[in-house]
Amino acid sequence: MFEKDKLNLLSALDAAHKISDYSKDYDSADNFFEHQRDFDAAMMNFIIIGEMIARLSEEFIDKYNDVDWHKIRGFRNIVAHNYFGIDAEEVWDIIISHLPLLVNDLNRIIAEL
Repeated sequence: MFEKDKLNLLSALDAAHKISDYSKDYDSADNFFEHQRDFDAAMMNFIIIGEMIARLSEEFIDKYNDVDWHKIRGFRNIVAHNYFGIDAEEVWDIIISHLPLLVNDLNRIIAEL
């Protein structure tokens, strides 16, 4: 029933793993931001996550409403449209505090599908 949604979630999960990989060797927002290639690669993958989430069906979003899909899409818009206004500390907090929770949610939902 949710096969396309599952494929989108798998793509989002892949992008989340890439962000974790790109950021794993850094110990602070400043250090991560100084390494522009890794920082930029992570930002591109946040855009990918948002794009994949935007493709989820309304039925899927209604069923799995415990995840704040709107907030995830909103962050994609911030990254895509206000790139030079991005706060590295905020991005770092998302990577450290929120990305692992998203990965857990995606894994849980994918397992249910």
